[in-house]
Order: sequence, then C-alpha cells, then structure tokens
Amino acid sequence: MNSEFNEKNFSSKMDKSILSLKKDISTLRTGRANTNMLDTIKVDVYGQLMPIEQLSTVSVPEARLISIQVWDKANTSLIESAIQKSDLGINPQLDGQMIRLRIPDLTEERRKDLIKVLKSMGEKGKVAIRNIRREANEDLKKKLKDKIISEDQNKNFEKNIQKLTDSNILLIEKILSDKEKEISQI
Repeated sequence: MNSEFNEKNFSSKMDKSILSLKKDISTLRTGRANTNMLDTIKVDVYGQLMPIEQLSTVSVPEARLISIQVWDKANTSLIESAIQKSDLGINPQLDGQMIRLRIPDLTEERRKDLIKVLKSMGEKGKVAIRNIRREANEDLKKKLKDKIISEDQNKNFEKNIQKLTDSNILLIEKILSDKEKEISQI
C-alpha cells in the first residue's frame, strides 16, 4: 500500500481526461476538411471493427475535400456505407477505389446541433475531472483514517486537489469556447 498520498497520479489522470476531450472535440466537423472527422467511424471488415485510416490513405487535398484511397477494393463499399451511417452528414462520392468527401458549408441549424454536441462532450469532460477529484478525496479520507497522513496534510492535499480540479475545469471551458467560435465562424 502506498504510504504517502500521490498528487501527481491524480494530476496525470486529469491530464489524460483533457487529452481525451481534445481528441473527441477534434472529430467535430467545422467548415473545413479535417482527417480527424473520420476517427470515430469504424468499418466492419475482416470480422472486426477497424478505423478507416487502417484500411486506406486519408488526405485533405483541398480545404473542403477529404480523399480516401482504399487499399483493398473489396472494402470500398464497406467504408462508403460506414460513412453514410455515421453522424457526419456527408454523402461520399465513389470513384473506383477513391472515396471523396466534399465538406458542405454548415447551415445555421447544423451549427447549433454541433454546439449542442460540443457542450455535451464538455460536460462529460467536466464530470470525468470531478470524478477524479472524488477519487482523490476518498483516497485522502482512507489515508487519514489509517493515520498515514495528518489532518494538516489532509487539508493541504484537499486544497491542492481542488485547485487542480478548478484549473482543469477552466481549461475545458476555454477549449469549448474556442471550438464553439470555430464552429460559429462562417
């Protein structure tokens, strides 16, 4: 059993939550083409779900175009179908083993939908940070009860964990605000 409270452990967990949120948010479609938009789409091939980038070469030749060069011709229709079923709202254009995704301008309604999705992702990120804080506080209570740390140490650690939580929640707010501006841009 760890004899001392490890603050860095919980800080690291919070950092991982922030990274996860950033990765999720990068999949949201703005007005520009971005290969990250395809990260959440999995294709059922070879008896398992695989990401598109493991089945093809994905590139952005123009600001509003994603091209997907499929390696195995048999997977072309499977990838096309997976894109159509996704929540991207883009209709793929087939050209042999090449799939092109034209990124249309965002409508006002679609922007509002994306902002709702963004806020939902942000809320999940905040909940994850708060859960890590709760886990840290439970660890502190147990160490205090087992007389591994003193009352003063407990108070200091609680204060530090709260500061860490507050700063990470503010960081999430900034990330959400920046992405919302990006989505709202015409």
